[in-house]
Amino acid sequence: MTPVLFDLLLRSIWETLLMTGASGLISLLAGLPLGLALIATDRGGIAENLWINRLLGAIVNGFRSVPFIILLVALIPVTRLIVGTALGTWAAIVPLAIAATPYYARIAEVSLREVDRGLIEAVRAMGGNRWTIIREVLVPEALPGIVAGFTVTLVTLVGASAMAGAIGAGGLGDLAIRYGYQRFETNIMIAVVIVLIIMVCGIQWLGDRLVARLDHRA
Repeated sequence: MTPVLFDLLLRSIWETLLMTGASGLISLLAGLPLGLALIATDRGGIAENLWINRLLGAIVNGFRSVPFIILLVALIPVTRLIVGTALGTWAAIVPLAIAATPYYARIAEVSLREVDRGLIEAVRAMGGNRWTIIREVLVPEALPGIVAGFTVTLVTLVGASAMAGAIGAGGLGDLAIRYGYQRFETNIMIAVVIVLIIMVCGIQWLGDRLVARLDHRA
């Protein structure tokens, strides 16, 4: 591999990490509250409202049902409106975050549903309000599952960011397409695959370690 291609590889790794990290953070900040809202407004929830629950559920399911490559193209006008362009790393963060948020919301919802309802009722009996239940019971008790779900979301985003390279988003996917596929640079394709495997394994390892520590504290 030439020095120029090696520099391109390093730059692509940074772009992939940036896309994954930024969109992952947005999905966490938006997806966890959305998951909490789905749980709280469900039947028997702490803020039961079936109309809102069904509306939120329909929105989440609607975005999750659209393949990412289609969503990527469909959101080009929105991306242009937000960042001023539909190309590049920052432009890719918009569809990545929008796709990951409902995905993570459902994962968080599953973890939150596993919280013992007896604990919720105990806090209610002691006069705890909704925010107390969320802060003191739901989130702490479901935290290992929430972190594990976020790890899965980050791993999914690594693959999605590579797919975004198909429309000029930069990153490892773009490098693999432009050099590995179009220019028949087999060594570039192999290097990209190896880096992606290492990246995914590293994220999964860190997530598993954090989940194990949280489970031990619990």
